Formats: sequence, structure tokens, C-alpha cells
Amino acid sequence: MLTVETIGRIRRGHFSGKTIRELSRELRVSRNTVRKILRTGTTTSSYERKTQPLPQLGPFRAALDGLLDANAAKSERERLTLIRLFEELRGQGYEGGYDAVRRYARRWERAHAASKADAYVPLYFAPGEAYQFDWSHEIVVLGGITTKVKVAHVRLCHSRMPFVRAYPRETQEMVFDSHERAFAFFKGACSRGIYDNMKTAVDAVFVGKDRFFNRRFLQMCSHYLVEPVACTPAAGWEKGQVENQVGLIRERFFTPRLRFKSYEEMNAWLLDQCIAYAKAHRHPELRDHTIWSVFEEERSQLVSYRGPFDGFHAVPASVSKTCLVRFDSNKYSVMSAAVGRPVEVHAYADRIVIRQDGEIVGEHPRQFGRDKTVYNPWHYVPVLARKPGALRNGAPFRDWVLPASLERVRRKLALSDPGGRQMVDVLAAVHSDGLPAVEAACAEALKANVHSADVILNILARQREPARALTILTPDALRLRHEPAADCARYDNLKRAS
Repeated sequence: MLTVETIGRIRRGHFSGKTIRELSRELRVSRNTVRKILRTGTTTSSYERKTQPLPQLGPFRAALDGLLDANAAKSERERLTLIRLFEELRGQGYEGGYDAVRRYARRWERAHAASKADAYVPLYFAPGEAYQFDWSHEIVVLGGITTKVKVAHVRLCHSRMPFVRAYPRETQEMVFDSHERAFAFFKGACSRGIYDNMKTAVDAVFVGKDRFFNRRFLQMCSHYLVEPVACTPAAGWEKGQVENQVGLIRERFFTPRLRFKSYEEMNAWLLDQCIAYAKAHRHPELRDHTIWSVFEEERSQLVSYRGPFDGFHAVPASVSKTCLVRFDSNKYSVMSAAVGRPVEVHAYADRIVIRQDGEIVGEHPRQFGRDKTVYNPWHYVPVLARKPGALRNGAPFRDWVLPASLERVRRKLALSDPGGRQMVDVLAAVHSDGLPAVEAACAEALKANVHSADVILNILARQREPARALTILTPDALRLRHEPAADCARYDNLKRAS
């Protein structure tokens, strides 16, 4: 084989005066090869076969190309191995060996990889110009239970400042809450937001960049003065910064597996980690500055924070005869007056607000999971006026924590037969007089060693009576020097005169 060392010896020998014949004999190289090296001036040599004979595989090249094309079009999980392709080719009559198929497949993959190689243009974003949003799924231990959480990622494109927050779901109200908290943390928003085609934001995808955005999502963008832009489907590089942030946050924050008692504790820790990361790492382009310092400079260019957006997801619902509304596989109580008419459930990220004709008839912390029932015992107090016996065994009144004086009255009244009815009367007074007033009346009655409902209601009635008018003191300058004397005889004089 002709090596680089042999070529060098040929060139140096010819320079020193040796003939082509002498070099050919000395180095055992053909004279034609020596002439070629001296004429071309090459310093290296390689040989590539122009045509590969492929005596066995040749007739089956078209069939193998078809198998390779079909295999490449499949998802990575469904692709066949080269052994399986070789077996299918044998089934078509191929009698050659596996190595020939393997070598051909490797050359085919290199040729197609070169033709499909993508090139990209580096992007530049001005301060306050754009942010990118995306979701990721992470595994944590929450309250001792291994849980898959949804993490919302927001990234300012200029400063690369990250913001992450974990949620139980990836629903629209979670999108609203994550934007609200991110913009409150940034103290402003960018003029443009870059998203993928998530269903909570985009209702329909048209040709090109045209999108039909969700109405509520557009309301949120209008509130914060943000122009939403959706990426091309399956083109993750159009929001590459937040895509990279997903991997970075997963590696740095969620590895090893996090353990927290609640979402609030985990999200507070995540926010601290975002700030610490930004202060400790340099900006990828402005190498003399940290991400945090560039972020503080960018803050002045952000659209000023507009205050919280009322980010709820509205769903119509009906009220059962047990004063319950079903939403997201859980039940929430409402005021008894709402029974029989439809309501609208406003689902927030952390709470549920139930409205009827614009008025709030129920509000509860949001529950996740299934088949949970959340009661507010005060919703059922008007029902107790007709069914006082339900106070003892009613599900809404289990573990009901009342103020101290009211709870003492309840325990004392529970010892007597008519005590249930009397306690219902006391509780009903809360709707008219307010809980503080009823609590004070119970405390006053207990101080007098009395716990009767009549006494407590009498105390409340006295408190509702208007106060007596104050006695007005007459100044000395307005006092009469000679007060008139009462003389009824003057009426007799008038009678005689008539």
C-alpha cells in the first residue's frame, strides 16, 4: 500500500537526483506510480473503488432501498433492526451474507443523513421584545407520594431569565396563573409571546402562521398587552431557548428527585433556584454580565405590569338537591338558595368560585384527584330550620370548627332534647347579625351561666335596638330667667270670654 512516508521518500529522492527507475527499484513501486506522484505533486494517496460489484446484493438493491426507506419513515420505537431487514430480504430470495447488507445500510444512512442535515440562523432578541412559553412533565415526591407534575416554563429571550412553576394540571387556568405569577415576578411583560400550538391557546391551525386563538387566551394577552405568536407544528427550534431551558431545569432542579410537602413549598423553592441560577451564571452572549444583571437592565424595557388577570375557566353546571355542584370529578357545596337553578363554575388554579346570576353562591379551595366532596357548613344552616335533626348526623357538620363560645353553647345544648332546635336558632342568627355579634352574645350568656337560645337571641335583639337619645345640656346663655308657671285656670278664663 502506498503510504505518506513512501510518497515523501519518492519526492526527496527525486530532488536529490535519483532517476525514476532507481526510485522504483529501491522502493518497489511501479514507475507509473512514481511518475504520477512527481507530476501531480501530491503528498497523500487514497484509493476508492468507483463501482462496487455487489455480486449477491446487486439484484436486491432496489428491494433493500425500499425496506430502508419504509423503516426510516417509522417512529424510532417501531423501527426494525438490520437483522430483521436482513431476514426480510432473505425471504425475497437473497442468498448473500449479513455483512454486505450491514455495510450497504450504513452507507445508505450516511448518504441520507447528509442530505437531511439542517442548518439554522442564530437569532437576536431586543430587550423586552419577546418571551417563550412551554410545559414539561417532571416526577417528584409530594407529600410522600410519587407524583407527575406539570411545570410551566417562561423565559425572557434577551436576558435568558427563567421562571418555572409546578402545577397538578396543564389546563387553561394553570396557563393564566403561570403568566400572572411570571409577569408579577418580572414586573412586566414582553411585547410578544412565542408559544407552541397548545390546545389551551390555539383552537385551529391554518396554513403558515395563521392561527385561531382561544377567546379567553386572547383576553389574557390583551390584558398584558402581549401579541401571541404560534410556532410551526413540530418546529421546536422556533422556541429553542425555552426548549433548552426544559432540559436544563430538569437536570439542575429536578435531579435527584425532589421531595416536598406541598406545591406551595416546592414552587417557593423553584423560584429561589431560578434567582440563584441567574445570579451565578454568565449570559451566553454578554459574557461580562450575569443573567441576573442583564435581566435587571431589561426590566426597564418591559411592558409595565398591568395587575392580575381574572384567569378562570368557566363551566356551566347544575345544583343537586343536596346543594352540591360537580366539577372535575369532585363536588363543592353552594348556598341552599341556589338549588334548582343553573350556576357557572369559575375554576382558578387554586380555588373554585361558583356564581349564580352574577352573585357568588360558593367558594372553595380547589381539589385535585377524584370523588372528593368539599362542604361549607354555613351553606346548609337555612336547611336546618326545616330539618333541625340533621345537625347531629349531617355530613357537612362533621368536624365543624366553631368559635370557642359558640362551640361551648353547642355542647351544652346537645345535652338536652330540645337543644338541637335551640342551636339551629342560634346558628340562623349568624346570617342576620353576623358571626362576631353571635359569638359575643354567646360569650355574654355564658358569663351569666346561661346557655339558652332565648337568652342569646334576646341579647342580640337588645344590641339591635337603637340607643337612647342623649340628654342635651342647655348653655347658660340660653336658660330662661323666669320659667313659666303652669296655670290651668287660664283655660277657664278663655272659656268665659267665649
